[in-house]
Amino acid sequence: MKHIIKRTSFVLILTMGIVLINRDSYGQLPVGQTAPLFSLQDLKGQTYDLSQMKEKPMILLYFFEAESRPSQEGLLTLNELAKPFQEEGLTVWSITPSSKEKVATFVKNSGLKFSVLLDTSKKVNHLYSPSRLIFPTVCTLGPGLKVMDYFQGSDKGKTETMLVRLAERNLQRKKTEVATAISTKVIEKDPQQVNVKALAVKGYATLKEAKLSEAEKIFKNLQKRGPEGEILGKEGLSVVHFRKGETEKALQLAKEVEKMAPNRAYSNVVKADIFIHQGKVEEAEAELRIALQKKEVESYQQAEIYLRLGRLYANKRQYQEARTTIEKGIKVDPWNVELTTNKGVVLEKEGNLDKALDSYRQALALDKADTFAGVLAKRVQEILDVQKDTKRRERIDQLVKEIAGRFRSQKSIKPETEDLWTSRPMVLSFVDFEERGGLSERDGFSLVMMVRLGKLLEETGRVKVVDRFLLERTLQELNLSAQELADKETLLRLGKVMAAKLIGTGSIYYLPKETLMSLRLIDTETTALPYVTNKQLSSPISLEKELFQLNREILKAVILKYPLRGYIMKLTGDQAILNLGSIRGVVSGTKFDVLEEQEPIDYKGRKHQPAPKVMGRVEVVRVEPDLCYVKVLKQERSLKTDDKVQEVLEEVGVR
Repeated sequence: MKHIIKRTSFVLILTMGIVLINRDSYGQLPVGQTAPLFSLQDLKGQTYDLSQMKEKPMILLYFFEAESRPSQEGLLTLNELAKPFQEEGLTVWSITPSSKEKVATFVKNSGLKFSVLLDTSKKVNHLYSPSRLIFPTVCTLGPGLKVMDYFQGSDKGKTETMLVRLAERNLQRKKTEVATAISTKVIEKDPQQVNVKALAVKGYATLKEAKLSEAEKIFKNLQKRGPEGEILGKEGLSVVHFRKGETEKALQLAKEVEKMAPNRAYSNVVKADIFIHQGKVEEAEAELRIALQKKEVESYQQAEIYLRLGRLYANKRQYQEARTTIEKGIKVDPWNVELTTNKGVVLEKEGNLDKALDSYRQALALDKADTFAGVLAKRVQEILDVQKDTKRRERIDQLVKEIAGRFRSQKSIKPETEDLWTSRPMVLSFVDFEERGGLSERDGFSLVMMVRLGKLLEETGRVKVVDRFLLERTLQELNLSAQELADKETLLRLGKVMAAKLIGTGSIYYLPKETLMSLRLIDTETTALPYVTNKQLSSPISLEKELFQLNREILKAVILKYPLRGYIMKLTGDQAILNLGSIRGVVSGTKFDVLEEQEPIDYKGRKHQPAPKVMGRVEVVRVEPDLCYVKVLKQERSLKTDDKVQEVLEEVGVR
C-alpha cells in the first residue's frame, strides 16, 4: 500500500524575487499559475502527492541529476544548512530522472537529508521544464501551489544568487536566524569579494531583532564595499537612525541614497516613515506613491510599500483603496502575515465578515502562533455565530436597548443589597484606546490588545469582562463620538449602566523603535485609579508574553484593592461553606483569612476602630455558582457561622 507522506522534510524558506533563467534555456513554467500536480515515489516506495500539499505555505522543488556535480551543488549547499533549521517551515522535494541505483549511491555518499523522488520517465521534469530539461531547475511554490519563482542553471554565480534569495525570503518571513546563517555562509565563501546583497540581508535581519548597534556596524561596513555597497549601506543606516529616533540623520541619508540611486524605492519608504511619525500624512502618502513607480527594490522591502500605503488609506476610511492596495502587496508577498491580517480588518470595516474570517484563517495558515490573526479570527467567528443564532441575537439586541436607555436616562444598575461586606462580582469593561504617534504596521492593534487581555482576565475566573461584541453594539446604538468616549464622565456613566465596577482605558503611542502603552483602570463608583501603568511594547511578536504579564499585574491590583469578602454560612467538621461562588470570582485554591472585629477604643472623646484580628485561614476546595467549600488551614479559635472572611493575596500564583 502506498502511503501519502504528510510529514514535512527539512523545512526551508526559499523563493526568488526575480526570475533567473539560463540564457540557453528554451522555456519556463509561467510564474503565477498553479503548479502542475504529480505523484512520485522515493527510494523506499513512499508516495509524495503534490495535491495533498495545498495547505503548505511554501514548497521547493529541486530538479537535478544524481551524477552531475554542478547539478547537485545547490542541493548539497542547502543540505549543509538543513540540520540547524529543520523546523523552519518549508518542504523541500528533490526530484531526479536518474536511475534508482544511481540515486541510492548519491544519497549514501552525500548524506542527503532530503527525500529524493524518482522521475525516471521524466514526465514531471518535462512538466516543470516544458521545452528542454536543464539541471538544476528550481521551482518555488507559494500558498495554493502557485508558482512564485523559477530558476534554471548551475554556475557558481547563480548558486550564490539562489542562496541570497533564500536568505531574503527567510527575512520576509521573520526567520531572522535562518536569514543570518545563510547570508553569513554566502559572505564566508568569498571574504575578499563580499556579496553586498548577502551583507545587506544580514544587516536587516539584525534590525528586525532590534539590535540597532550591531546593525549599524554591519551597514557601515557595507558602505565601504564599492558603489552598490555604499548605496545599500546608507539605505540601511537611514533605517537604523530612524529606529533610534534620529530623524534628521535618517532623512539626510535617505535623500543621499535618492540622489545616488534615483530609481531605488526604499529611500522613499524611509522618508514616508519619518513623515508619518511627524504627522505629515499627505507627504508620507506622496512618498509611497513615488516608491510604487520605481523599479529597483529588494524583494524583502517591496511589500512594505503596500503595507504602509494600505494602512494610510484605512486610517482615512478609504477602505476600497486600502483593500486594493493590500491585495497588490499580497501578490508580491503572499507569505506576509501583516498584509493578510490587515486585509481582514479592512473587510471587517466594510462589513464583509465572512471574507474577513477567510483572511484571518489564511494568516493563521502562514503563522499559527500569530496573536493578531488568532484573536481577530476568534472574534469574527463569535460575531458570525451570534448573527446566525436568532434567539441569541434578539436577546443581545434587547439588552443593548436596555443599556442604551439607562445611559440616556442616566440610570445605573442598582447594586445588590445583600449586605455591605459581601463582595459583588468584579466586572471590568475596556473601551477603545486612543492611538497616537506614528503608524502601527498591524491594523487593529488596540482592539487585539483589549480583546486578548480581556480573555486572559476572564480565564482567571476572578474578573468578569464585559463582552466586546455587546460593548460595540451599545456604542453603535448610542452613537458616541471618539471625543465623547475620551471624556471621563461619559466613561463612568457607560461603566455604571453596564454594571462595570472598573473601566479600562488609555492610549497607545507608536514610536520608531517601540510602542508605548498607557493603561489606567477607573473605579466607576469612586473615580479612584486602582491601577495605572505605562509600558513599552517591544514588538507585535512579543505581544502575547507582554499581555500575559499585564494580566497578572491587573489581577494582583484587583485582589489588593478589592479583596473578596464574605461570610461563613455553615460549618461541617473541618470544612466550611462560604456565601461566595464563581459568580463573584472565587476559584479553587483561593485563600481567605477569617476575621474578628475588635472593640472600638475610646480616646479623648473619639472612637478608634482597630483592624480586624485574623483568627484563621481557609482554602477553597470546591466552587459552585453561589457558594464555595473551604478546608481549614489554621485557626486561633473555633470558627463559627457568620465569621467574616477576606481574600488573601499570595505572590506565588498571584493568590
